[in-house]
Amino acid sequence: MSTDIAEAAPPAGRRRRFSQLSRNDKLVLLVMVGVPAFLHIVLVWIPAILTGVLSFMEWDNVTPISSAEFVGFRNYWQIFTIFDNQLFPALFNNMVLIVWLFLCSAVGIGLAYLLDKNLRGTRFYQSTYYFPVVLSVAVVGFIWKSVMFGRETGLLNMIWPGEPIDFVGDQTKIFEIQFPFLDFPLGLSRNFAALLLAMAWRHIGYIMVLYLAGLKSFDPSLREAASIDGCTEWQTFRRVVFPGLKPINVVVAVITVIEALRAYDIVAALSEPRGTEVMGTLVTNSLTGEGGGRVGIGSAYGMVLFLLCIGFIIWYVVNNFREHES
Repeated sequence: MSTDIAEAAPPAGRRRRFSQLSRNDKLVLLVMVGVPAFLHIVLVWIPAILTGVLSFMEWDNVTPISSAEFVGFRNYWQIFTIFDNQLFPALFNNMVLIVWLFLCSAVGIGLAYLLDKNLRGTRFYQSTYYFPVVLSVAVVGFIWKSVMFGRETGLLNMIWPGEPIDFVGDQTKIFEIQFPFLDFPLGLSRNFAALLLAMAWRHIGYIMVLYLAGLKSFDPSLREAASIDGCTEWQTFRRVVFPGLKPINVVVAVITVIEALRAYDIVAALSEPRGTEVMGTLVTNSLTGEGGGRVGIGSAYGMVLFLLCIGFIIWYVVNNFREHES
């Protein structure tokens, strides 16, 4: 019998590995992890890598890919020199959009803080502010183009006491800035300023919901302690509440920047009027728009946009890892 026990026992120095997962559990886990990972790689990373490769090539998107010609950094040189009157105005609009959406985020924080006080009609206000969020950006653009910005029947022109305003077509600059490395000034056009209003309508509600959820889970004892120490309402928010919402602050910052950089749908919904160009319109028009078929140029624009976005994503991931380690 001792011989049977010795045969059944595992060899010295080796431990038998036990798993609480059955074979079916492992199969389900493999499918749940493998299928999304496969789709993510095929639909996101492979196109991103191919875009990077095509940015160094010249191809018209019609002839076979084998006819593509390697041109090195010529496409990047062209977009920063020959097509600089397209690249830098689009980048300027994206930067203006980043600043504007951060201001809208501040408004969203204020609304969330007020609604967290359980005011009368809080549920109605929450539903009203959040309603634009459930709409796609393209639908928001169509609504504002037809309902708000219409020259004849638009709501804004109906309440405006003066002559009707062409919110979508007016390309005149509100202000201009002359940069030393450019031969032309950059500025904010009136039609892009009108587009900022439509973006704010959607963005404020989204930020409000994120911060409202964070405030509902915030420890009330911290506010009481700050009140006992003599802090005012503003001091409590600035020194206790807002720093305590740091995870949400980081997420909102990344979402705001990426949303501003990848903005395209709402510009397309307004029929891409001159003065509202962003990086997304340059990429799309280079590939499929008038004079399209410049795959290399469009891919170069896309890689510039990708590098701008990936910088904030890396910052978010590094910040997250530091929080977990601490």
